[in-house]
Amino acid sequence: MIIPIGSSCMGHRAAEVGDPVWDLATLFPAQGAWTERDYLALDTNRLIELTDGCLEVLPMPTLLDQLIVDYLYSLLKEHVKTGIGGLVVFAPLPVKFRPDLYREPDIVYLSPDRVAAMGKAKYPQGADLVIEVVSEGDEARERDYNTKRTIYAEHGVPEYWIVDPDQKQITVLSLDKSTTSFREHGVFKTGQQATSVMIAGFATSVDAVFSQPQA
Repeated sequence: MIIPIGSSCMGHRAAEVGDPVWDLATLFPAQGAWTERDYLALDTNRLIELTDGCLEVLPMPTLLDQLIVDYLYSLLKEHVKTGIGGLVVFAPLPVKFRPDLYREPDIVYLSPDRVAAMGKAKYPQGADLVIEVVSEGDEARERDYNTKRTIYAEHGVPEYWIVDPDQKQITVLSLDKSTTSFREHGVFKTGQQATSVMIAGFATSVDAVFSQPQA
C-alpha cells in the first residue's frame, strides 16, 4: 500500500509520514538517563559511546577507514606475538574507563597484566594503547584530537595514536604520568615512520598506512 505524503501511519493521526517514530523512541531512555545496563543492552551495528547517561552515535566508517584499521590491527597483532604478549582487539567493542564512561576505539592493545585482571569481565577495563582513525568532518576531528585525548590521558592510557587520513599524518602521544596529560612523541608524515614509545620496536611507514588498495 502506498501512503500519500501527509497522511497518517497505521491509523495514528499524531504521526505523519516523515516524522520520527515517537512510539519507538519512547522505548529507550532520554539523553542523560542512560545507564551502563541500558547501553550494554543495545543491539546495533553502529559505534555508540556512553558518557554520564548520554549516548553519542559515531560516524559510519568509510572503506579507507576500515582498510587502515585492518592494516594497523594486523601489523600490531603480529608484533605483539613476537614477545610482549597481550591482546589486540578492534571495534566494535566497548571499553570501560569508569562507571558510565565507555568508548569504542578503532584498535586497542591490552597488556598481559590487564588481560589477567579482567577475569571474566565481558569488556576491557581501560587500555594500554589506543588507535583512532579520524573520520570525516569537523566534529570527528574535535572528538579524536581533543575530547578523546583528554579522556584517554585522564584515565591512564599510556599511548594514543591519532591516524588522520585527510592530513595523511599519524600523531603519537605518550602519557606523562606526573601531569596526567599526553606529550607529543611525534607527528609523522609522508616519508616517515611512526614509532611507538610503549611497545619497543613497533613502527609503521606512514606511506604504507595511507596507500591501502581500495579495489
